[in-house]
Amino acid sequence: MRDQAFLDAKKIVDENYPDCDAALLAGSIVRGEGTETSDLDLVVFDFSIENGYRESFYSLNWPVEAFVHNKNSYNHFVEKDLKRARPSLPRMMTEGIPIKGSEYIHPLKEEAAELISKGPEPWDQNQIDLMRYGITDALEDLKGATNRAEAIFTVNLLADQIHEFYLRTNKQWIGHGKWVIRALRSYDEEFAKKYTRAFDQYYRTGEKDEIETIVENVLEPHGGLFFEGYSAGKKHL
Repeated sequence: MRDQAFLDAKKIVDENYPDCDAALLAGSIVRGEGTETSDLDLVVFDFSIENGYRESFYSLNWPVEAFVHNKNSYNHFVEKDLKRARPSLPRMMTEGIPIKGSEYIHPLKEEAAELISKGPEPWDQNQIDLMRYGITDALEDLKGATNRAEAIFTVNLLADQIHEFYLRTNKQWIGHGKWVIRALRSYDEEFAKKYTRAFDQYYRTGEKDEIETIVENVLEPHGGLFFEGYSAGKKHL
């Protein structure tokens, strides 16, 4: 699949972006994780365009996601990814296979790999306390929930909060969607198993105990559950 995908990606670039300066193929197929619904992720550089853009289309029986950049737009989106601690574009660059313009692509791949290896900016104590407070609040809502629908969405919130808190307090990148569990596995396979089991158990049976345990264990090194004494924005005279 990977070899055919590369050949098709080259044809797609030649047909749709004939004047581009560089391009690469990234995504699940490059990583060897392709499925029947996988698309071709293309990062295309065209230094003549005014603004970067993204577009989706079908070509050669593939769904194609193309991220088209000039120099400025590429740097802008890399900065955005780093600030949100989800390095989607740098990851695409590091894993991607050059289709065109290798002399431009390779320095960017090295730069992206270095950025990823550094990890995100560490949280300060204020951010840690804010997240502890939010997670504590959500856990209390779950403990007291009597409405199944409301509890489900509270659990959804907790799953996202816990994944973010655990990774960020360990100076790791976070994920989104399927990348949540990938990010957790990449850092701590054993924790990822416990995390998956806890939330799967709730969705199947409504049992909350494992979620409560995992929340308490994640927060404990940073002071534990946090409600009493939390304050934000208060001016002291």
